[in-house]
Parts: sequence; structure tokens; C-alpha cells
Amino acid sequence: MSEIPHPRRVAVIGGGPAGLMAAEAARAGGAEVHLFEAKGSVGRKFLIAGKGGLNLTHGEARPGFDARYRERADAVGRWLDVFDADALRQWARGLGVETYVGSSGRVFPLDRKAAPLLRAWVRRLKEAGVHMHVHHRWQGWDEAGALRFDTPAGASTFVADAVVLALGGGSWPQLGSDGVWVELLATRGIDIAPLAPANCGFDIGWSALLAGKFAGAPLKPVVAHWQDAAGTAHALQGECVLTATGIEGSLIYAIAADLRTTITRDGSALLQLDLAPGRDPERLHADLSKPRKGRSLGEHLRRQAGLDAAKCALVFEVLDKTTLQDMATVAATIKRLPLVLLRPRPLAETISTAGGIRLESLDDSLMLRERPGLFCAGEMLDWEAPTGGYLLTACFASGLVAGRGAAAWLARRD
Repeated sequence: MSEIPHPRRVAVIGGGPAGLMAAEAARAGGAEVHLFEAKGSVGRKFLIAGKGGLNLTHGEARPGFDARYRERADAVGRWLDVFDADALRQWARGLGVETYVGSSGRVFPLDRKAAPLLRAWVRRLKEAGVHMHVHHRWQGWDEAGALRFDTPAGASTFVADAVVLALGGGSWPQLGSDGVWVELLATRGIDIAPLAPANCGFDIGWSALLAGKFAGAPLKPVVAHWQDAAGTAHALQGECVLTATGIEGSLIYAIAADLRTTITRDGSALLQLDLAPGRDPERLHADLSKPRKGRSLGEHLRRQAGLDAAKCALVFEVLDKTTLQDMATVAATIKRLPLVLLRPRPLAETISTAGGIRLESLDDSLMLRERPGLFCAGEMLDWEAPTGGYLLTACFASGLVAGRGAAAWLARRD
């Protein structure tokens, strides 16, 4: 009587979207799947990211969608060939979650909530036979090649035939993405680009007056003007927020990669803001040159330039008292307010991270070429994207590619 073969075991380490999708794909491919999560529950960053409305993906058509991944557009595009934004929406529908495209092109569940989708997903994974192990913090491998974990009950090991790492980047460490894996993998010779802030705010160094009175004040609408690393000028309209140390918000996140690159190269980056978009510079100068009739300069700027208190404070921040009397200079400053960005905010504060395992180290199934059977997915890979659903989409897609790859690799070994 022949022995009935047992399914090969895949260990997925990390319970974010990439890890959960890898587990789902590997299980669908016939593997026995065990998912390990350091925290007490899976999907914590996913839930927090969806607190104000889960931006699941984006309605932008390809190849424009792919271009959002900058230097990694071709590589991430291959993941999207397998699982793109439309496939993600269809997948959510399979979990009973319908989606809609908002006015900005961003895609949300109808109820805008993350929790119902995550609950339905975890339930389906468990029903499919995925074994979930929480409070298991990965500590690398033992001398025999078994996975090592710290657990509340003490150290434990687990032997897997293939492993998918989906450990996140280095942002929001309190939710599990602490970047500790970098040292674990680097000591084994895996090529890793240093983690760097992405989708982040920047320090400027305001006066005590501006920082104390206007931290948290929105700037909307404004147009950002900046140059990329090649010196090409760009402009983008959007909204941002003043902080106690500088500036952040969706507009800043969208251009953060260029700003970070310039700071790394030059020590600082120049960002110029048009505080009165749509106003003709000549007309603005003419309006500001009208008599003030005893009004304060701030009131004059409000009446003649449409600036609110926060925008007025920015003008006062960059011009001295003498220059503020020259309306030609004031008008020019309103149209191109210069801000010198000194540094990105610390990694732990950022929405996401750049850097990670270099994609050149991986094959098309996201298996490390020098480590057969070890696959990687999600934000721990060396790519980045702006907010707006692009981050999540690539995490889902890479998880599916890695999970399928692990199951297929095991099948070829049988």
C-alpha cells in the first residue's frame, strides 16, 4: 500500500495584506499554509490605514497606473499583469464588499470601512484551512534551517518547505512593521537597499510663532513647484498641512520621493508653493497695490489676495518687515513661496518606506535567486508608490505572485 503524500508546508511570515494574500494564493495552490504574525491579530496597519475610509485601490487606467511606481514601474507592472486594480475590486466583491470610484479616482468600499473586509477575509482563509499563529515574532533560522519564533510560551521552531516573508517596511513600528528583519536578512548576504521615508512630511524649522499658532492648519488649494533629480520642473495642485516642524499632507506625500532624493544629494530641497492658484500674477500685484485704508497687512492680503490666516502667516514667515511693504515682492512670493526642506520626518512616523530587498535579487515569482524556497512580498521589497490606493494594490499583487510562486515551486519538487 503506497503512502498518501502530505501537502508541502508553506510558512507565511507577516499578517498584513501581502502576507494574507500570499497565504490565500499558496493555499489555493494546494500547499499546507501556516501564517505567523508577531502581533495579537492580523491586518493592524490595514485597519488603521482604513480608519478614515479604506482607499483600497485607484481607478486610473494602465499604463498610467504603473507609472506611479517610478523606477520600478516595469517590475511592479508585471505583478499587476497578474492582479491589477480591477482584479482587486472583483476579489473584494467575492468577500461581499462592493466598491465605488470617488471623484478623485480613488476606490473605496461602499461603507468605506476596512474591518468588514478584513473579517470576511480572515474567516475565508480559516475556512480554507490556513493555520494562523499570532504572537509569533520571527527571529530567523536555527542551525538546522527551521524558523525560529519568540512566543508568549517561549521560543519555538517551525519547519517549512517554503517560506514567504511579508514583514512590511519600517513605518508604524507599533503596528508590527519595525524593520527588524533588515539585519536578520543582511547577515545572510541578502542585498537590501537602506529603508528610507516615503509618503512623509518634511522638517522646515518654523519660527516659534508660526509653529505654535498654525501647526495643524490646512493649506488648500495650493500648487507645489519643485524639480526632480534630473532638474526637470514639475507642478502639482493639491492640499497639505502645516506641522510644528514643517509640512505634510497628500500633496507632499505625492512628491516626497523627489524631495527626499534631492535632500539626500544636496542636503536640502527647495519647494515653492503658489498660495493663490488661478490668480493672475499681474492682477494680483494690481490688487495688492490698492490703498489699504488703515487695514492691517493681513486683512489686506485676505481681501485682495484671498489668503486665509495660515497662508498669510507663511508670507510673514519668509519676508521681513521692509520687504512686506513692497507689493511686487509680496505678490511674487504669494505665487512662489519658497520653502527649504531640511529633512524627511523619522521613519517611524511615515506612512510607508522606500528601500528594502532589491528586486534584482528575486526571480519573476519573487523567490530569492540565492535562497531557493524563500519568497518575499509587500513593502519589504525595494519599491515605493504614492498614497491613493497604489501602495495597497502592489502589496496585494506581490503577495499573490509570491504565494503562487511558493506553491508552484513546491509542486515542481514533488
